[in-house]
Amino acid sequence: MSSSPWPAGRPPTKIVLVHNAYREPGGEDVVFAQERQMLERAGHRVAVYWRSNDEINKLSTLGRLALVKNSISSYGTQGEFARLLDRENPDLVHIHNTFFMISPTVYSVCRERGIPVVQTLHNFRLLCPAATFYRDGKVCEECAEHSLWRGIYHGCYRDSRRTTAAVALMLAWHRREGTWNDLVDCYIALSGFSRDKFVAAGIPATKVVVKPNFLDPDPGPRERGGKYVVFTGRLSREKGLHTLLDAWLRLPVHTSLQIIGDGPERENLQAYVRQRRGLSGITFRGRLSHDETIAAVKNAYVLVFPSECYENFPMSIAEAFACGVPVICSRLGAMEESVDDHRTGLLFAPGDADDLAAKVEWAWTHPREMDEMGREARAEYKAKYTAQRNYEMLMEIYVKAIAARAKGC
Repeated sequence: MSSSPWPAGRPPTKIVLVHNAYREPGGEDVVFAQERQMLERAGHRVAVYWRSNDEINKLSTLGRLALVKNSISSYGTQGEFARLLDRENPDLVHIHNTFFMISPTVYSVCRERGIPVVQTLHNFRLLCPAATFYRDGKVCEECAEHSLWRGIYHGCYRDSRRTTAAVALMLAWHRREGTWNDLVDCYIALSGFSRDKFVAAGIPATKVVVKPNFLDPDPGPRERGGKYVVFTGRLSREKGLHTLLDAWLRLPVHTSLQIIGDGPERENLQAYVRQRRGLSGITFRGRLSHDETIAAVKNAYVLVFPSECYENFPMSIAEAFACGVPVICSRLGAMEESVDDHRTGLLFAPGDADDLAAKVEWAWTHPREMDEMGREARAEYKAKYTAQRNYEMLMEIYVKAIAARAKGC
């Protein structure tokens, strides 16, 4: 009997990773870099096909006009990627993002060569042009429940009907061609919640596997609880920062809050704090390095994550768990799935400042219970979100994809 931990087959030796970076760095870029490093440390030969939407700034007027066509199928990408595959001859291709410069052309190039394809579903782009299921301050699933034309009508992507139409056209074209269902051998969903959404939308259930993100290196647990509450993340409307500040107005006791991150809402949030007499003890620290962010989280009493959109897998929660810091977050989407209420943190109704204030007050007045939640959060990290556990899960997924391609499924 084979002693291999992957009895269904051997994991790949040579892997090509594909990623299109957005103009503003985000969690997808961090996950891509971490998985690449993890694979290389494990001895895999890794080649990368990488593009960035910053390239749009360098395009001529004609080049920008061609973006709509190229987002559907790009001959330039097709040639470059084909040459890379022919040179590297990989066992498998793992795609993280193709939007906007790479395009779904890469799927067909892989199929022509019989190379298995794994796709990580970092967001809801395949179902929603804006990728967030969020519009006008609330969750919106109209494009998934009805038609992509709903997104065009509302101008959901970059507040532009024209730009949204370009994205919707790309999605509609590849749905009709069967790209998403036929040319991907295995999808990685970051949570069970996310998996259910994609399966309900028509992605074959047998092709969607759940594997969360991970945090590496392990920062180690904190030694003692801190004296402030911390938020880390992008300062944008859907992250619920206005609800967070409204909750601070309702707290009966002074509680310090550190807000770490940057984004389009930062100036509005800072102005709101200046205009409200009852808001004090709030510090906007801006964008910090990864090490500085981890240090701030480790020294916090609790991390609060009030997002009002469907999060696929918030890295902020994994970071808090790794540091042994409990989390107060919205009872919504993958957040509700990640935080076990009164075991690793507390849940509150999304968008409800009164409920959030009540949970923060309870946490602040129950230090013994919060210490225990911190220990449970650390145990959760060690069980689910370490690099070693993630590597084992990723290899199982790769083996599954290779077997599926070999069967012609």
